[in-house]
Amino acid sequence: MTRVGFYLLPEGSPDDIRHTACRLIDKAYRQGLGIYVHTPCAESLADMDELLWTFRQGSFVPHIPVAQEDGISPVLLGCTPEPPNRLSDVLVNLTDTVPLFFSRFERVVELIGADDAQRAAGRDRYRFYRDRGYSLQTHTLAV
Repeated sequence: MTRVGFYLLPEGSPDDIRHTACRLIDKAYRQGLGIYVHTPCAESLADMDELLWTFRQGSFVPHIPVAQEDGISPVLLGCTPEPPNRLSDVLVNLTDTVPLFFSRFERVVELIGADDAQRAAGRDRYRFYRDRGYSLQTHTLAV
């Protein structure tokens, strides 16, 4: 059964959700996991594409947008309703809703920002997973 981890960014954090996502994606990539990053729109996808190259000096996280799928990249970025079946280890959800395909993945990463709207959307997603019996973990990130 899919495990869901909620990562709560503290108020006053110098990082935003995207930078935190990059660090978690980098960590999962270094563990040899296949990762799908689900973004809300094409603009957010382009931002994450750029950020994965620049979020840290000397970082290298090989990734590619789903539209350019090459069959070998360990990290795919997409905003489509249904990602390719090739990756099933980690889903990083950067949207405010639960993706319908989340259960295809072993782990789901949900990032929750510090503002009220992000917290409210995060609580809704938490209830969704909890009410369906999924294993949940909450990680409060330090400033």
